[in-house]
Amino acid sequence: FGAGKTEALIVRSLLGKLAYPNNDRAFYEPTYDLIRMIAWPRFEEMLSGLGVPYRLTKHPHNVLDIEGHGRIIFRSMDTPQRIIGFEVGDSDVDELDTLKRDDAAEVWRRILSRNRQKKLDGSKNTVGVATTPEGFRFVYETWEEQKPPGYEIIRAPSYSNPHLPEGYIDSLRDIYPSNLLDAYIEGEFVNLTSGTVYIQFDRKRCNSSVTEDAHEPLFIGMDFNVGNMSAVVHVKRDGHPVAVAEITKGYDTPDMARLIRERFPGHAIHVYPDASGDSRKSVNASKTDIAILRDAGFSVHAPKKNPPVRDRINAMNAALESGYQVNVDRCPDYVKCLEQQAYDKNGSPDKAQGLDHLPDAGGYFIHHDYPVIKPATATKLRMNY
Repeated sequence: FGAGKTEALIVRSLLGKLAYPNNDRAFYEPTYDLIRMIAWPRFEEMLSGLGVPYRLTKHPHNVLDIEGHGRIIFRSMDTPQRIIGFEVGDSDVDELDTLKRDDAAEVWRRILSRNRQKKLDGSKNTVGVATTPEGFRFVYETWEEQKPPGYEIIRAPSYSNPHLPEGYIDSLRDIYPSNLLDAYIEGEFVNLTSGTVYIQFDRKRCNSSVTEDAHEPLFIGMDFNVGNMSAVVHVKRDGHPVAVAEITKGYDTPDMARLIRERFPGHAIHVYPDASGDSRKSVNASKTDIAILRDAGFSVHAPKKNPPVRDRINAMNAALESGYQVNVDRCPDYVKCLEQQAYDKNGSPDKAQGLDHLPDAGGYFIHHDYPVIKPATATKLRMNY
C-alpha cells in the first residue's frame, strides 16, 4: 500500500510508448471504473506535465492517442472474453492479483496473446504487472513457484516511497495484524485466509538446509490415497525433527515402497502411516498396506487408530513452535500445504484443494514421536463423613 505501484506502472507505460511510437500499447485495470477514476486522470496529468499533446477517446473506444507516438488501449479485466480484437507490442497490468485465481490465469493468457506486434528494433514484447500480493493466488504461483524464464519480481515496500505523508506507515500498523502488514507494507506473499491450520509455520523461521546423512535413520510419515500417496521424510537432529524430503503422487503402497528403497538406499527406514492402512489393501494387492511396508523391510509404527485430528494439528503446531524445521528447497509442496491449508466453513481442515495429504503424512510422525502431553486429570476424592 502506498509504495507507488500504479504510478510506476504508468511511468513504465508512457516511457515505453514514447520509445516505440510504431507499436500500440495496452493498459489494464480490474474494472472500467478504475480505468475512469485512476488510470485516465493520472495519464492526463503526467502527459500535461510533460507538455506532450494527446487525445483521450473514452467509451466505447477507450483509447489514448499521443501525438506522434501512437496509441495506448485501455481494457478492463472483469470480462476476460472482451480482451480480443487488437494487437499491441507491450502491456501494463494493474492489480492483477485482486482477481480470482482462475480469472487471473485466463486474463493473463489473453493478455499474452494480444502482445504480438513486432518491434522495428527486434526487441522482445513485454508485460509489466503492478499488484499488492493477495495471498497465494495466481501471481504467487506464477512468479514465485513456477518462475518461468523472463519472469522477475521487484518488491517495493511502502516505506520506499518518499512522498508518503507522515504517519501513513504507522496508521497501517495500527489497523492491520502482522501477517497482513507483511503483505501490505513489505510486499511479501503470506496467507491472508483467517483460520490457517498450521499457524505456527513460517517458511523463514522454520527453514533448514539439513539433508540426510549416509546411512542415517529416516522417519517417514505416510498418507494413503490410491493414485495420490504422500510421504514426508524426516531426520532427527539435536532432539528436533527436520523434514528433508517429500514424496508425492505415489500410485499405491508397493509403488511408495519402491520409491523409498530407490531414493534412500542404505538407510534404516521407520514409517509412520495412516492407521487405516492396517485394514485397507492397495489395488490388486492381497496384503494390507501396512503388511506391504513391513515386507519391504521397513519398521512400521502404526497405532490401532489415527489420533483425533485436533490432537495431530496441535502436535504439529507445538513442534513448529519449538524447533520442527523443514528444508524448504527440498519440500516445496509440503511448504505450500503448511502455508495455505485453512479451515472450512464447518471448522475442519479444508480438503477441497488437496492441501491436506502432505500435512497429514507429516502429522502422523510428529504426533507419534512428539505428541502434546496433556496434563493428567486430577483424581477426584469423595470423603464420607
